Amino acid sequence: MFLTCMETVTKELVSWMRGHESSVFSISVHASGRYAITTSSDTAQLWDLDTFQRKRKLNILQSVGIQKVFFLPLSNTILSCFKDNSIFAWECDTLSCRYQLPAPPESSSILYKVFAVTRDGRILAAGGKSNHLHLWCLEAKQLFRIIQMPTKVRAIRHLEFLPDSFDAGSNQVLGVLSQDGIMRFVNIQTCKLLFEIGSLDEGISSSVISPHGRYIASIMENGSLNIYSVQALTQEINKPPPPLVKVIEDLPKSKLNSGDLKIKVTTGRVQRPAKSRENKIQTRILKQDLAGSFENKENELSDGLNKKRLQVLLKGYGEYPMKYRMFIWRSLLQLPENHTAFSSLEDKGVHVAFLNLQKKYPIKSGKLLRVLQRTLSALAHWSAIFSDTPYLPLLAFPFVKLFQNNQLICFEVVATLIINWCQHWFEYFPNPPINILSMIENVLAFHDKDLLQHFIDHDITSQLYAWPLLETVFSEVLTREEWLKLFDNVFSNHPSFLLMTVVAYNICSRAPLLNCSLKDDFEYFFHHRNNLDISVVIREVYHLMDTTPTDIHPNSTLHVFVALTKGQYPVFNQYPKFIVDYQTQERERIRIDELDYLRERQMVEDMQAEVDQQRVEDEAWYQKQELLRKAEETRRELLLQEEEKMIQQRQRLASVKRELKVKEMHLQDATRRRFLKLQQDQREMELRRLDDEIERKNLIRNQEAVAKEMREDANAFRRKVDLEEHMFHKLIETDQTQNQKTQELIEENLAKAEQACLNADWRIQALHKQRCDDLQRNECYQEVARLLRENRRKETEVLDAMMGEEAKKWEEAKEKDFHLKSEKKASALADASRKWFLEKEINDALEHAEHLYSKAVPSYPNGQVASSGAPRTSQLDDISEVDSSTCSKLISKKSFFRHLKHSAHLSKTVA
Repeated sequence: MFLTCMETVTKELVSWMRGHESSVFSISVHASGRYAITTSSDTAQLWDLDTFQRKRKLNILQSVGIQKVFFLPLSNTILSCFKDNSIFAWECDTLSCRYQLPAPPESSSILYKVFAVTRDGRILAAGGKSNHLHLWCLEAKQLFRIIQMPTKVRAIRHLEFLPDSFDAGSNQVLGVLSQDGIMRFVNIQTCKLLFEIGSLDEGISSSVISPHGRYIASIMENGSLNIYSVQALTQEINKPPPPLVKVIEDLPKSKLNSGDLKIKVTTGRVQRPAKSRENKIQTRILKQDLAGSFENKENELSDGLNKKRLQVLLKGYGEYPMKYRMFIWRSLLQLPENHTAFSSLEDKGVHVAFLNLQKKYPIKSGKLLRVLQRTLSALAHWSAIFSDTPYLPLLAFPFVKLFQNNQLICFEVVATLIINWCQHWFEYFPNPPINILSMIENVLAFHDKDLLQHFIDHDITSQLYAWPLLETVFSEVLTREEWLKLFDNVFSNHPSFLLMTVVAYNICSRAPLLNCSLKDDFEYFFHHRNNLDISVVIREVYHLMDTTPTDIHPNSTLHVFVALTKGQYPVFNQYPKFIVDYQTQERERIRIDELDYLRERQMVEDMQAEVDQQRVEDEAWYQKQELLRKAEETRRELLLQEEEKMIQQRQRLASVKRELKVKEMHLQDATRRRFLKLQQDQREMELRRLDDEIERKNLIRNQEAVAKEMREDANAFRRKVDLEEHMFHKLIETDQTQNQKTQELIEENLAKAEQACLNADWRIQALHKQRCDDLQRNECYQEVARLLRENRRKETEVLDAMMGEEAKKWEEAKEKDFHLKSEKKASALADASRKWFLEKEINDALEHAEHLYSKAVPSYPNGQVASSGAPRTSQLDDISEVDSSTCSKLISKKSFFRHLKHSAHLSKTVA
């Protein structure tokens, strides 16, 4: 489990406090606001709220258990109540046990569940699952009264005393919330039921009373929240204080029985405890001293203290006890604790004069700075002069540091200090109080003329040796303990005591002051701590108070102590109002001028921000263009690499094709050779058959073989032509594809160039418009115009670079076109070479055919035909038939080769 500490104004989390293992059901804060006690079922822990660190932890046996642990009001005592009815009192500083309350009587023994303490910490009320209430006197450390509630009450759920403005903390009315949901208010002295809230139909679940006892807030069992006005409920609470003559009952020395202490609560006549026969109660009557009543009335303080006795105690010990100092100060200053009035001042928020307080006074502690800021703002809202008082933070800071956990007390202490000990300080505002400084100088002149003459000789005025001490209330020259000791005496004496302290401080420091000759040395002396005994200074102050003549004594000018009024704070207007009003008007005028200046500066900053934004956008655009350019170069490099790879692949493919062609040619050559050999063999066979079977007329079969051979040659030639035409068409398609890609790339570059031109025209128009607008503004935009001109120059360079790149692309396209034409020429040369080879082969074939033809047709001299007589006529006829068929075959083959030669010539012409 953990606790959280929150700032009530800013609603910010201040700190986490960890340490409890079970849920916390009780939190008690010390009157000074420095310590807090948190209680759970198994442990109680003491926390330091300045550092939010745990100081001590109370561990107990699990069988016992803690009921409640809390601080007693206006003291350093911690009261711990356990489930076995044992109650211990502890010292807060040393955590040593001061006392233990005895066990209650067996006849009225109850298990305590709820507790309540009066505001002065003298009476403890305890209750539990019973209709009995036990009242303990913590001073006498014994049970002095048992109150029996009505029979309807079977258990008590909550106890709380009702505060009163006239009882000096000794609260007389106790609120008792019982199990039936009704809260009854009982006078613990008269045991009379005053009033009650809640009913059986609308019961109360929990209730709390406001610090001044004006209102009661109750959460009902049905979930609603009811606010009750105590003044409207009864008039008994608002009665005037009792007379000065009181009847005091002495507690018996011997032990009393529970029957002697028990009183029943009634609604009629007040019942008193029945007197025991064995132990008679002695009664003393205090008679009023009419002669000294008026004198004592001035010295009597609100919390039952006597100012004269405090002064005697102070002179004897030199200072008040540390643990009672704050209580004594609040009594001496008679602080009214006007919660409502202070809340109205605090609700106005931080004053405009102290919005930037941290810049002038950089305080390390954020909490202390916020408290100082709120205190100064409340003072400024209280009186307008404090918003222009430059030394107010110096004056209030030591009190703010001392009372930082109670801002109401801090404000009222500073306000009381200003009203009483700062009298006539603001009559010469905004200058230092010349009249007050003159009083100090007159007193110093009377008691130490040599020291004053030394000041005069070195041009040291009272504004240097007196005013720094007053405006800081000695906080710069004294330590914390010395300062507290001094103000114990200041608050216990006449307001002139503070002025006499300034004189005494100078007189007690006369030796080092007489040795000073430079103004800087004097300034350093009165703004830093010095080796000086504060007790000696205080004794000197009392000596000056007693020995100063009446005509120069500040008592004759300063009035006696006046406390702050209760309910509402008094009006503070002891200052030249016209000066404050004039300064307020001037400050308002300066504020308006500052607002105008801030507005204009904001406009300039906005325009500068727009210019910066435009510059950033331009830089981003240029960076993007640079990235695009780099990406384009990267893509081009990739394309070049891919093209090189394609070229290498094409070269490898061409080489493979060439190898395939060579292989094909070798294969075709080998096939042709095999075919020719086969043909030759067939021809030889045919010749042999012709030789062997001339008579069987076998020329037809030979003719068919030759026809088949010619058809196979024709088919092979056709396939070769188809292959060459396919390769030629593929080359043409590749060339067209390359030309199309080049054209698309050129068109894309031209489009980018045109888009860049359009963008440049648009920017030129925008810049022209901005330049026209710049002529109407101030000279501060010349820098912007220079930047724009620089941008235009850079854009022109970019356009030139793009045009140069485009020209390079055109040159590259021309080179590729020239390369393509070169490739075409090489291809044409290859085709011509191939055609020449084919023509040569055709010519060789024709020559071979003609040679065969010439061999096949014999020649006869003189045109004569040989004859051998009649019997050979048939044989000659057969020979003529053979010769004629052979000649027709040769003639047809010769015609075929001539036709092939003619076709080759036509194809060459077309190429």
